[in-house]
Amino acid sequence: MKFTYTGRSMEVTDSLRQRVEKKLGKLDKYFRDDAEALVRFKQQKGNRNICELTIAAGSVILRAEECSADMYQSIDQAVEKIEKQMVRYRTKLEKRLRTDAFASEPEFVPDEEAHYDVARVKKFPVKPMQVEDAIAQMELLGHDFFLFRNEDTDTLNVLYRRHDGAYGLLVPEE
Repeated sequence: MKFTYTGRSMEVTDSLRQRVEKKLGKLDKYFRDDAEALVRFKQQKGNRNICELTIAAGSVILRAEECSADMYQSIDQAVEKIEKQMVRYRTKLEKRLRTDAFASEPEFVPDEEAHYDVARVKKFPVKPMQVEDAIAQMELLGHDFFLFRNEDTDTLNVLYRRHDGAYGLLVPEE
């Protein structure tokens, strides 16, 4: 697994790197060698130490964010979340493979544990605009996300408000 580290308002020490690599090393058997782990450390006021882990392995993306008074505890909790997500994903995959093993055509097998209801479907025009205009439109509507066509790239983008109050932008890979 390839690791990329970033630190906000703090230095990323060797001991933090070693802790992450030791903890995620236990999950290495589940990932191919081309898996990438993005690790972000943040220190905020009020003794808040945040560890964000994002692992991209093929088409699967696992993400966890944990906050505590101790950065090492935040790392441990974030890795636990990633591990739970991995187990859940592998269970679904194995269940689907067992169900489809002898079928002539693959069929959709609903997850018996989860039940998802679409409460509302809304259609709206997707207008080309700049990111700044999309932010203003999202604020005017009072929403936490906004779908728009980016004028610069001519692709559909999703703008969203992050937990820390900043904005995030989802763009398709080319």
